[in-house]
Amino acid sequence: MVNSKVLEKLRAGDFVRCVSMSRLTDPWLAELIGRLGFDVIWLDMEHRPFGYGIVDPISLACRATGIDLMVRILKTGYSAPMRVLEFGANGVMVPHCRSAAEARQWVEWCRFPPLGRRGFDGAGADADYMLADPLEHLRHGNEQTFLVLQIEDREAVDCVDEIAAVPGVDLLFVGPGDLTISYGVPMQTGHKLVQDAIDRVAAACAKHGKWWGMPTGTPEAAQAVLDRGGRFITCGGDHGFLVNGYRNALSEFAGVHL
Repeated sequence: MVNSKVLEKLRAGDFVRCVSMSRLTDPWLAELIGRLGFDVIWLDMEHRPFGYGIVDPISLACRATGIDLMVRILKTGYSAPMRVLEFGANGVMVPHCRSAAEARQWVEWCRFPPLGRRGFDGAGADADYMLADPLEHLRHGNEQTFLVLQIEDREAVDCVDEIAAVPGVDLLFVGPGDLTISYGVPMQTGHKLVQDAIDRVAAACAKHGKWWGMPTGTPEAAQAVLDRGGRFITCGGDHGFLVNGYRNALSEFAGVHL
């Protein structure tokens, strides 16, 4: 069994550099990202077409290079987090958590007793394919996996203090795009309503000893989040890198002519 790099850094007072991988799902890319030195890969199942079968080989590449894998799951019920954890994910990200009651439900599904009611199998990647001691696996599963709840709706902000207080939740992650839509100011991330909402998330996490983060597309944005107390930043992803790379190539070669 492997320990979580994300939790190691956060518990030491450090911050985490995340990069997404959701268009090119070949394991070699996960290995490359790990070799480059990032802390965690964000694999998105919410907005992408692939199924659970891709998690296993990507998690293997992550384990080989010492990087964590966080999967944003489909909100289809108990099997969603259970499967990605057994396939080797270190972290589960849940989109659109809107209440403390929902937060408690995800804890119940993601944590073994006594923290939750996750079922035991012991034959997955998370248990070294049955090589791990069962009792050690139960302890390790609760101590070395992290649960991230996304705050991206107005009603979630209204009760964010209660959500942050739920035991077993590790980190709240602001979804600024959906949050602007929920507040009726689409794509105006700098709007006072949205910025005040982010401040409320940060304050709730500080009060209850939880970490928080949000997407940060530039070093300047990342520094601003860290300065506000956030500890989980994103450094881009494969989709954006591809779009920008092709766009830059077209621009660079625009002057070539006969």
